[in-house]
Amino acid sequence: MAVVTEQAGPAPGSSPEPVPTPAELLARARELAPLLVRRQAETEQRTYYAPDVHEAFREAGFYRMLVPRRYGGYETDIGTFLAVVTELTRACPSTGWMYCLGATHAVAVATLFGEAAQARFFADGDFVCPATIVPSGTAHRRPDGRWTVTGTWNYCSGAPYATHFLGHALAEPDDGGPPRPVLFVAPRDQWRRLDDWGGQLGLRGSGSHSITVDADLPAEFVLPDTHLSEVDVTLGTPGRALHGNPQYGGGPISFMVLEVAALSVGMAYGALDVYAELMRSRRTVFPPVVGRTEDPDYQLWYGEATGMIATAEAALRDAVRQWHELCAAGPEAFTREQDLRLATICRQVIRLCWQAVERHLFPTAGSSAVRHGERLERIWRDMSMLHTHAGFAVFLPTRATREYTRAHFAVG
Repeated sequence: MAVVTEQAGPAPGSSPEPVPTPAELLARARELAPLLVRRQAETEQRTYYAPDVHEAFREAGFYRMLVPRRYGGYETDIGTFLAVVTELTRACPSTGWMYCLGATHAVAVATLFGEAAQARFFADGDFVCPATIVPSGTAHRRPDGRWTVTGTWNYCSGAPYATHFLGHALAEPDDGGPPRPVLFVAPRDQWRRLDDWGGQLGLRGSGSHSITVDADLPAEFVLPDTHLSEVDVTLGTPGRALHGNPQYGGGPISFMVLEVAALSVGMAYGALDVYAELMRSRRTVFPPVVGRTEDPDYQLWYGEATGMIATAEAALRDAVRQWHELCAAGPEAFTREQDLRLATICRQVIRLCWQAVERHLFPTAGSSAVRHGERLERIWRDMSMLHTHAGFAVFLPTRATREYTRAHFAVG
């Protein structure tokens, strides 16, 4: 699913190895896939992927993919990053989810924060930064300009191996009005992870633990009056100017939803892989008893699901292409309308993937294939859990869709 685009002159920097090509990164993900498949139950039991898997990801350079080159990263295009995410998720949804939502926020940080902050955030090259968009806790600006941020944030996917945390807190404005959100990044030594994940329906191995922050942060680590879902990039961003790469100037809403669309495609392909194995190994129940590959009904169900998932993947690839083209066209091109339009495409990608599994693969696989611990049963739970996320169950089909239409027709 790699979409390779020309990058506009990244700032000078060095990586620990020659920057891998998209093909090399995808090959590394595919090489690790069988290991991830075998260890899905273990990952769920632990509630996050194993330390040796984390080390394999680190050696593969996966935590540097979206880090700017001036800080030792690869500055990989997002199409390649999402293709790697899809491959990892195809093997193990929990692992793909945890990796994606830890590594992906390098883009947000490199886009929105200034040079002084980025130099400190990316100092080690590898960057794992879970994030939440729901404001929690409090932020207080002290007379010396530093910030005190305290509170607990739930659903911080990627927390076990995180180097930082990106969150929103509420701050009392100087004019005495209602509390306003601030966006902040807290280094690992400023927070602790709670042991509160693993009892959910699905994505039990996604490392989506809560984080408790008690932080003393310098001014450059906090962006007042900022919410990630409402950032206006049409006037330019610090990252676009700093790195000379339009990728660090794109719409934040669409990028967040592109991630989940890639995760959905990976999960659906994983279900299709299981179904294909069952097609080859199982026979029909009712006469004439033949192998499933020879049965017209199974041929129909497999073909229908394949078409739906492939269509979803094609839509995702084109949404990535459009995202890059909007970035390259200049800051003024990536309006709120365009950001939301791409988000609505991603919603349809997620919907198609779910329908392929829910309508065709899961109900016809057979009850023995969906017993507890079976791979298809796990994927079903994981996809169901995805649909409980407020951003995709509530925000996308309601507020985002209405807001796009209002923006398109210039309705207040």
